[in-house]
Amino acid sequence: MRSTVFDYLKPIPRRVGLLVAVAFALTACVYRIDIQQGNLLEDKDIAQVEVGMTRSQVQFLLGTPMVSDSFHRDRWDYAYYLRKGRSPDVDRRWVVVYFDNDRVSRIERDLALQPTAASLEPDDRHTRHRKRRSAEKDAEGSKDAEGG
Repeated sequence: MRSTVFDYLKPIPRRVGLLVAVAFALTACVYRIDIQQGNLLEDKDIAQVEVGMTRSQVQFLLGTPMVSDSFHRDRWDYAYYLRKGRSPDVDRRWVVVYFDNDRVSRIERDLALQPTAASLEPDDRHTRHRKRRSAEKDAEGSKDAEGG
């Protein structure tokens, strides 16, 4: 039997298919960057902040605060968030410096973010809406019972 050019071309679709499959498999290995936000504060820097220091001294040690609340001018929040690549582990830190007459009055470290009591209470609008919808369904149910 005589070989032709077409006999040599038969393995090419297999090779192309294998190459495409490998390319798709490699695209799933996309690198995820680390997400870092906020002020990374060293423990030694936080330890240097003392009650009675001025705002400028605190800013020199810790830097500009991440959150400057216009409603609470005597409070500086230093927040930090780090998530490494695809890892589900998240490193969160939160330091709050309170001032009284432009001097440090107290420092709170590593606060846990907890919902306030007001955020746990149901919203009145949603409660009223659910009650109204329930009353409408009851009214529809009684009309069906009368009509049937």
